[in-house]
Amino acid sequence: MKEAEKILENTIKRCRERDIILPTYEEVADPEKIPGKIRDELKQIGLWDLHPRNLFRITWKNEPIRFGGGFGGVNYMEIPPELTGVKARILMLVGKYFPTGSHKVGATFGPLAEKLIRGVFDPTRHKALWPSTGNYCRGGAYDSHLLACECIAVLPEEMSRERFEWLEKVGAEIHATPGCESNVKEVYDKTKELVAERPDEIVVLNQFDEIGNAIWHYVCTGRAMEEVFHMEREGQEQLRAIFLTQGSAGTLGSAEYLREKFPGIKVGAGEARQCPTLLYNGYGGHRIEGIGDKHVPWIHNLKNMDMVADIDDEDCMRLVRLFNEPVGREYLKKQGVAPEIVDRLDLLGISSIANLLGSIKMAKYYEMNENSVVVTLATDSMELYESRYQEARERFGPYTELRAAVDFEKCLLGQTIDWMLELSYWDKKRMHNLKYFTWVEQQGKTVEELDAQWYDDNYWRTQFHSYEKWDELIREFNERTGLLKHSR
Repeated sequence: MKEAEKILENTIKRCRERDIILPTYEEVADPEKIPGKIRDELKQIGLWDLHPRNLFRITWKNEPIRFGGGFGGVNYMEIPPELTGVKARILMLVGKYFPTGSHKVGATFGPLAEKLIRGVFDPTRHKALWPSTGNYCRGGAYDSHLLACECIAVLPEEMSRERFEWLEKVGAEIHATPGCESNVKEVYDKTKELVAERPDEIVVLNQFDEIGNAIWHYVCTGRAMEEVFHMEREGQEQLRAIFLTQGSAGTLGSAEYLREKFPGIKVGAGEARQCPTLLYNGYGGHRIEGIGDKHVPWIHNLKNMDMVADIDDEDCMRLVRLFNEPVGREYLKKQGVAPEIVDRLDLLGISSIANLLGSIKMAKYYEMNENSVVVTLATDSMELYESRYQEARERFGPYTELRAAVDFEKCLLGQTIDWMLELSYWDKKRMHNLKYFTWVEQQGKTVEELDAQWYDDNYWRTQFHSYEKWDELIREFNERTGLLKHSR
């Protein structure tokens, strides 16, 4: 028996024992396709429960309640001109209503499920190692638990306390590495060290490297954005731009989908001004948790980029207080921001605020009017950053209306078009070539594949459309477990 088939049989047996059914990409993109009995089961299960049926809740369309929810439309909000200072409509998908409170459970489901169904990962003996600077290892630990396999989380020691508490709760093996959000290399180094110590035990699922991360966003996030645009379109509006922080480049997979549907769309990637990797080949530390930096992810298609915009992490941290302090919220209402919007601003975590600021900068740069629509997303909410909120209170004292006024004018209405670059062909190639130093010199990738990413016109399309084959394998896998026939 071939090794892959032996592993596959072990996985199928484990899934039978634990009553694990895998959703297809099509099902999580469109929950109407989920079998009725599974939807009925979910009525008795909490959104964050460590229950295998919550694999089917890895979607943008969860009912926004804590227990027993079904499915509906995409969770999103519109950020109005009174708040942004621009005429363009900014539509933001909301990630709070995923299990764990972040869409990263989708970015981690793709890489792990793909290895399970191909007989590459054996849940009876392998441990899934999730290198991360934030929510990716949270999502990986959650998915690992649902799929009945052990996990290892490697992340910088300066990440928020909530991340470590969650990992401890689900029983992850945790390794905290030196540094902050932008110290990705230290995460890689620790990962290589652990693999060298336990080569037969560990399977690495690197978000910066695993195309399954970006494919989940191509299928699910891209379609969700398209759906929201068509639902909100009232007349002559055009989908002009998408803005997302680079991070692992996973969410930028959604831009691949939107480029196919809206060829004229502008694609913007953001990073912290304090770590201007794409913009100036720079380095540094920053406080926008969840977006990485100091290297270019392997799964980032630089040819599909139009702009880079750097975001000041100080603006993000000041807006955390403006959006969440009672005084700040009251000030925004006095400025004409609708109460129903103000009361939902806690749906934006720190990197979500960075996405908002980047969207504002793009709208200003391209002089967009009221017929222009920009799409972006909120990876997570402030629920995952309560400790950062409290740290700011302790450090800076009570929040006053004067501070709120300054933050509103400077950090929102005062966003400028500096620290931006509209990309030429050679700008894109320069950024693409930065992959060489991380991935070829350090991580064992080949120059041939690096060149294929740039010169082969079919490389990225083939990668992103591989989900169709994966869905076939998932259906075959579920048939072999025999569990699906009881849920139809």
